[in-house]
Amino acid sequence: MTNFHGKGKVALIKTAPATVLEDIQRLMKLAGFEQNLPKNNRTGLKINISWQTWYPACSSTPWQIEGVIQSLQKAGYTDLVVIQNDTVVVNTSHAEQNNKHKYVTDKYGVPCIYTYDPAVKWIEYQPVTPFLVLDKIYPEGLFIPEPMIGMNIIHLPTVKTHVFTTITGAMKNAFGGLLGRNRHWTHGKIHETLVDLLQIQQDIHPGIFAVMDGTFSGDGPGPRAMRWHETDVLLASADQVAIDAVSAKLQGFDPLSLDFIRLAHEKGMGIGDPTQIEILGEPDLANSSWGFIREDTFASRGQKMIYHGWLHPFEKPLLRTPIVQWAYFASNFYHNVYWYPFVGRKRVQAALQTKWGKLFQSYGDGQVVMPGMEPKTVIQASAGIALFLAVLTAIIYRLARRKN
Repeated sequence: MTNFHGKGKVALIKTAPATVLEDIQRLMKLAGFEQNLPKNNRTGLKINISWQTWYPACSSTPWQIEGVIQSLQKAGYTDLVVIQNDTVVVNTSHAEQNNKHKYVTDKYGVPCIYTYDPAVKWIEYQPVTPFLVLDKIYPEGLFIPEPMIGMNIIHLPTVKTHVFTTITGAMKNAFGGLLGRNRHWTHGKIHETLVDLLQIQQDIHPGIFAVMDGTFSGDGPGPRAMRWHETDVLLASADQVAIDAVSAKLQGFDPLSLDFIRLAHEKGMGIGDPTQIEILGEPDLANSSWGFIREDTFASRGQKMIYHGWLHPFEKPLLRTPIVQWAYFASNFYHNVYWYPFVGRKRVQAALQTKWGKLFQSYGDGQVVMPGMEPKTVIQASAGIALFLAVLTAIIYRLARRKN
């Protein structure tokens, strides 16, 4: 499906809290959602969750989900479902509550498929054309969730940076939905992986669409430990490459310098060259450049040493054996014990004073979960330190006895 309605076209508009739901409907019509999403097929909304804690620009917004559901239901789409995946570092059940996703989906009676539910069958996918890398990363076969096959898909990403891909958007949003818990195996070849995933999508989905939220946008070490900005924009497109290219350009990056956009553009899977993209809605907004930068966290620097640096020869034992738990622990410790309690919490408190922060609070019971240190990870860290000290003490004691 390299030729499709809306290829090379991206709708881009300004928005405000008072009009955001109507703006999403206008945005989706501009991008031609009905021409891309057959009504006789089930339509899945692939929500983006990057953290179980609410943080601006980190995960799909409740108004983004609500506006898309309203638009679809008004247009006569009756078979809607939300798609949620799990992750080794994020609790999806907590996340859909804390990000107020479940409040919205329950309000509109939209059921949810949890791809990690044991009842969901995963089947082996045979590529129509050769993969770039996925067959090499998963030599025993690539398995995808069976319910995803034959449904329309609407991706709901946000505008933000990413430690591995510089920016993350519509193409990266398929990462969690189509790959299982071992998807971290692909990080060393993440750009090629995203192109392979788009190839799968263009094979299995009758229609593909994306509605991207840039009400808050994030720069720095995304997708979690970011600096948030109120940017007040919305984007939509049937072209996953083009919408990511426009998002990258807005953030201040050259889209074709990002390998996943360039590779998909060269393969004809979408348009990644901004000079070839038609902006619908408010074209002047596409001339903006926010000057975002991509940065690393302590955790991502360690990961990159494994994927691309001096630790690369040890990638398989470190990340593909049971001792991989150390990596999950390190990420949880950095983000949930250190970064959020001591850095992120203050930023969230400031964000809640903004117009979009106040809109977020208006959903559900009005409460915003702002956790302290994650108790489970603190206990694990304390136990690890205690064990290390006990071993060290035993070694010192033995050495002292030998000397005597």
